[in-house]
Amino acid sequence: MPDRRRVTVTGMSCTGCEESVETGLSRLPGVRRASADHETDTVEVVVDDEVTDGMLAEAVRAAGYDVPD
Repeated sequence: MPDRRRVTVTGMSCTGCEESVETGLSRLPGVRRASADHETDTVEVVVDDEVTDGMLAEAVRAAGYDVPD
């Protein structure tokens, strides 16, 4: 069953940044939807159960942004 999570992302400053984060997360198997907001420094994701927070953080970092520990 899908799970909704909110992840803090630092380094986003515009809608282009949001799109980069969303695209990076959407490429991860098990991510059904990603919606980033640079004004709140968050991304809301809908994921399958097998997706871990570490996998999400790795995808965000691969897109060029950071997830605080």
